[in-house]
Amino acid sequence: MKTMRTLLAFLLLTMASGIGMAATVNVNTASAEEIAQAMSGVGEKKAQAIIEDREANGAFKSVEEISRVKGIGMATIDKSRENITVK
Repeated sequence: MKTMRTLLAFLLLTMASGIGMAATVNVNTASAEEIAQAMSGVGEKKAQAIIEDREANGAFKSVEEISRVKGIGMATIDKSRENITVK
């Protein structure tokens, strides 16, 4: 019973503090640092390329459109799909 209460307390604290709950990053407004953290396999340099493309060509209309950036393929997008959006 004590173990169950401890586990429940841990889960509640984790959820309340936001640990383990990934926030969705809007690639159309995010900084390079935010994009790099949200997208698996994307570092600061590639995240900056995403921003440069966004500034040159306008906002991304879909998550898939991020693949227009050189070096960003659908595999990269698929790995990060739950963490990114283009609202």
